Amino acid sequence: MSWKAEVDEIERRRTLARELGGAEAVSRQHERGRLTIRERIEGLVDPDSFREQGPLAGHAELDEQGRLRSFTAANYLLGLARIDGRPCVIGGEDFTQRGGSPSPAGLRKSVFSEELAIRRRLPLVRFLEGGGGSVAGTGGGRSRPAPPPLSSEHRFSSIARVLEIAPVVSAAVGAVAGFPAARLAASHLALMMRKTSQVMIAGPAIVERALGEERTKEELGGAHVNVRSGVVDAAADDEQEIFALVRRFLAYLPTNVFSLPPVQPCDDEPDRREEELLEIIPRNRRRVYHMRRLLRHVLDCNSFFEMTALYGRSQITGLARLAGHPVGVLANDPRFYAGAMGAEGAQKLRRFVELCDRFHLPIVSFVDEPGFMIGSASEAAGTIRYGVEAISATVRSSVPWASVIVRKSYGVAAAAHFGPGGTLFTWPSAESGALPIEGGVAVAFRREIAAAPDPDARRAELEEEFARRRTPFPRAEAFACHDLIDPRDTRRVLCDWLEWTWPGLSGLLPTETR
Repeated sequence: MSWKAEVDEIERRRTLARELGGAEAVSRQHERGRLTIRERIEGLVDPDSFREQGPLAGHAELDEQGRLRSFTAANYLLGLARIDGRPCVIGGEDFTQRGGSPSPAGLRKSVFSEELAIRRRLPLVRFLEGGGGSVAGTGGGRSRPAPPPLSSEHRFSSIARVLEIAPVVSAAVGAVAGFPAARLAASHLALMMRKTSQVMIAGPAIVERALGEERTKEELGGAHVNVRSGVVDAAADDEQEIFALVRRFLAYLPTNVFSLPPVQPCDDEPDRREEELLEIIPRNRRRVYHMRRLLRHVLDCNSFFEMTALYGRSQITGLARLAGHPVGVLANDPRFYAGAMGAEGAQKLRRFVELCDRFHLPIVSFVDEPGFMIGSASEAAGTIRYGVEAISATVRSSVPWASVIVRKSYGVAAAAHFGPGGTLFTWPSAESGALPIEGGVAVAFRREIAAAPDPDARRAELEEEFARRRTPFPRAEAFACHDLIDPRDTRRVLCDWLEWTWPGLSGLLPTETR
């Protein structure tokens, strides 16, 4: 006898599964201006590379003769694929069914996505669109769901473990609350849509019932909230931009912690010299400049991928390349608090240093740090605690560091910008010390300034006197830096440093793969 009947049913179930929540539900998704989960995966990965896992997972209803009456696919799509030729695990919630709230099979598949990434040691990409758990449970209805047995693994175990093994990218492509919001935060790169997605711990109905606070989804978790809170690293205008950000981020990182980041061909000459660097730092110490413009002159052309730009804005963090080699980039932005490190900036720096250290990215730090942010607001924010955590992340890091003091390097906070055993270059504009000149003069000469006929004039005289003394030459003479360089040579010097440094990165790989 033939098995054709069973084979035909396999194909019928596959066909029904590909329909997701049905034509009407898919149409509603498109009317909202959103793609379906299948369209998202197809839009991101290399053509014909997606290999679905569990395509027949779901719920079947049979008639009295055991024949298939209907089939509802699991509302989580999952599989292996390639992005720019490199393998990954990719998955996401199907909002056309249950609004993305997990069905029993959908929940199992979402958990398996992390387990698969751990087992295969592959990057994990998630598309999130759903409200998480339901009071009715994964099965729906009003029956009380059975709690998990004591022997079950902790729900966050796989979520935490995959972060230690491979890059994880999550994108909120619709409203996300509860557990999906936690998954978004448990990522190395978190993205969301600028106008059509929200990320919340709980939605408006729960917030109003618990707190009596009436807020819309946008007020609770719109992009304007999350890009400034640091929950997401970037917001995109449409899903195509989400795809581009995912591809670009993954291109800087290794497949897993057991391999090195990929080096790309580069046609930007390592010895390129930009004349503007000679005058980009103003001689007037009170004038600011554009640090990102400085970075563009040094890094490979168009290679800077900034992360969490609107959070902790005095600290700049991002990925880039030097002569095709990926690096992590730290810098101060003097346009915000003169570059001083606040509580948010410290948390941002710590997270970024840990990312670079986990994935073997050398760190290049452009230093213009006046110290920790001061004042009552800074004290209330716990800046010193978060600042010490940032410094601790720096001193614990094992990747190579190259630091370039372009202007200020003052106070305890400066320690976060210099890795252990790092290479140090200084510019002619560099100045350093225990305190910035203005604060140091105000403390040390308080009585003299107060007794002067013109206190403001005497303060200015003292500041100018000490400013003349703070040149970088004594540092170079004392071999307290590796070199005092012409700013125009910064790119050449860093590319040369990286060429000598890169071969040693293999020693950072976990022992089992050496």
